[in-house]
Amino acid sequence: MDRTALAEFLRRRREGLQPGDVGLPAGVRRRAPGLRREEVASLAAMSTDYYTRLEQRRGPQPSVQMLASLARALRLTDQERDHLFRMAGHNVPDRVSDASHVAPALLRVLDRLEDTPALILSNLGEPLVQNRMADALFGDRSSLTGLDRYDVYRWFTVPAERTRYPADDRDRQGRALVSSLRAVYGAMGPKSRAGELVRELRKRSEEFAELWERHEVAKRFADHKTIVHPEVGPIEVDCQALFTEDQSQCLLVLTAAPRSDAAEKLELLAVLGAAEQ
Repeated sequence: MDRTALAEFLRRRREGLQPGDVGLPAGVRRRAPGLRREEVASLAAMSTDYYTRLEQRRGPQPSVQMLASLARALRLTDQERDHLFRMAGHNVPDRVSDASHVAPALLRVLDRLEDTPALILSNLGEPLVQNRMADALFGDRSSLTGLDRYDVYRWFTVPAERTRYPADDRDRQGRALVSSLRAVYGAMGPKSRAGELVRELRKRSEEFAELWERHEVAKRFADHKTIVHPEVGPIEVDCQALFTEDQSQCLLVLTAAPRSDAAEKLELLAVLGAAEQ
């Protein structure tokens, strides 16, 4: 671990960002350039003291998970993320199998979406980051770990996951999740994370095993669906996906028709979400 190089890199990247670059309000006039240390720490879900010690060359070696959070908070490119890992004394993650580093271009768009649910997903349906409205609609899923982070895994192993959809739409949703997984499995192979998901789901769910044997392959780029929220009820939304060039991640934006009942419910959800914070 090169503490001096790491500290200098973090400081330079922090000073090179403005609040608007990461979706934060500008606030009062700032005496120093860039983001504050506490703002970076908050974006990376770590304590300000821990981040400060890294910049002061006296922190312990960050974990791989902590480095991924820092890379996301500082909006690092793939090359900058790799450099961060090397300075911290870790191997560079394999970009084919690791989708935890969110594409900066997608993050910049997400930062500007405040009044409608939006989230960034990996090609395996893992929520990588959600805005405030998506948290209000789907719940905060940042604490999920392991295979539970993947939508398709929870769908077939956690019965309560299906209550977010109307009963008459659940079969379609299940088939869509499996056909999307089949497409990614074909690209990544049986030794990938997709292969691990398939093996575990075939053992745990007869329904999944039956759908898997149908060999249906599809990727959804747009959709219309109804999400059932426990407090405001059914909300009809249109889903649009913006993919990265390599198709490994997508920004999913959910919108409601103007002046519709669903639009009013999303406005109510924004108020409820703000009240919970």
